Amino acid sequence: MTSASRWARYGAALGVAGLVLVAGCAKGTTPDAAGGTGGAAGGEVDQNAPVTITVGDRPTPDKPNDIKALDQKIKDFTAKYPNITVKSTETNWQAQTFQAQVAGGTLPTVMSISFTEPANMIPNKQLPDITDELKLVDLTKDLNPNVLKIVQDGKGRIYGVPIDVFSVGLAYNRALFKQAGLDPDKPPTTWDEVRQYAKQIADKTGKAGYAQLTTNNTGGWMLTTMTYSMGGTIESADGKKSTFDDAPTKKALQLLKDMRWTDNSMGSKFLYNQEEIRQDFAAGKIGMLMQAPDAYDMSVKNFGMKPADFGAGALPQDGGPHGTLTGGALKMISPKATKNEIVAALKWIKFEQFDKYTTEASAVADAKTTIADKGFVGRPGITPLSQDRYDQYNKWREPYVNVPVKQFQGYIDSTSSLKLLPEPSNKGQEVYSLLDPLVQQVLTKKDADVGKLVSDTASKVDARLAR
Repeated sequence: MTSASRWARYGAALGVAGLVLVAGCAKGTTPDAAGGTGGAAGGEVDQNAPVTITVGDRPTPDKPNDIKALDQKIKDFTAKYPNITVKSTETNWQAQTFQAQVAGGTLPTVMSISFTEPANMIPNKQLPDITDELKLVDLTKDLNPNVLKIVQDGKGRIYGVPIDVFSVGLAYNRALFKQAGLDPDKPPTTWDEVRQYAKQIADKTGKAGYAQLTTNNTGGWMLTTMTYSMGGTIESADGKKSTFDDAPTKKALQLLKDMRWTDNSMGSKFLYNQEEIRQDFAAGKIGMLMQAPDAYDMSVKNFGMKPADFGAGALPQDGGPHGTLTGGALKMISPKATKNEIVAALKWIKFEQFDKYTTEASAVADAKTTIADKGFVGRPGITPLSQDRYDQYNKWREPYVNVPVKQFQGYIDSTSSLKLLPEPSNKGQEVYSLLDPLVQQVLTKKDADVGKLVSDTASKVDARLAR
């Protein structure tokens, strides 16, 4: 989940999303949350001075291969920059706890966060201005500048490094399609078809024809996605008022209610977070669900789904095409970081995220390492890189592609027909948390009044947006 400002849509290409950032060079500092000068503390930069940084997102102990890969990357990095000591921590972005961590000053020097955060963090002085330091470490000019709007203020100053962009489509189980007598190469493209396919899958296989994310803010996230696909919005353009107490959101919820209670095509489990729903999908218990293409990675690698069973289609539309939700991840740097720490952190980000795009040798080496780690090369997705840079990167990696790209054709085609619509810019995660119960009640209470639920929830969201 992620978002912030609006940008032009990008083409899909083979491989995981990544980018190389172009930075401005104007001078200036930005007060941090504590009233200091995040990004300017500690005087002038001394790139040879000893410095220690902490990096978040360390894999948990149940992922030993991922831990080994990170530790090797840290070893290689410190060999290149012997004055920089890198410590890693499992701290990662969680919607429910992130702002408490920000307020408590417990964040690592650098970590990944959702696109939904900068819109609030930048005006609240919770991110350091890193514009000058970005230029200093020479992150190259291969990024469409539109993506920078996510991490820029009104003056164009930069407060983070975007690293990933996604858009939501429809993941489906090709094996269940076949068992139900459906063509696995022709996923549904409208919500009416989704309903028809879901009932057919449920009737023919006894499995859930369709399932919906509902917990940990994902219910609101996917309701927003459905609303977009039906021509609606969640917030006004200025983010000051809710806009979903209208036909598109009500139609989305009524569709879920009808599939659940009239068609009985959604199985018997209705409280799903991201990992749980992917696990059941991989196990062949779910026919269709809204996901970005990266669902392939977890479904196959972590949960043992057969690659031949995974399909990815366009996000279904109603009366459109209207578009699909897009988001992503960025690297943030602690507002407490000194100048030397910011520069060290940016060197780490460049080394970890971007070096593989610069030469054929590094692109091929990354592909080989990915395969050795039982990862995936060539999974389609959305890229914020300039198309020339990304096309070249993919050409270098072409011999190593190990993903059934043709099974993503419906999704790939949608990247030229569907607009990419950003997530709510004001208090996005808080809005999602208020929308979660709305989706849950529709799926668990047969007598749920959709109109009243939507109206009541809109009032709650308006109160939150007004704070």
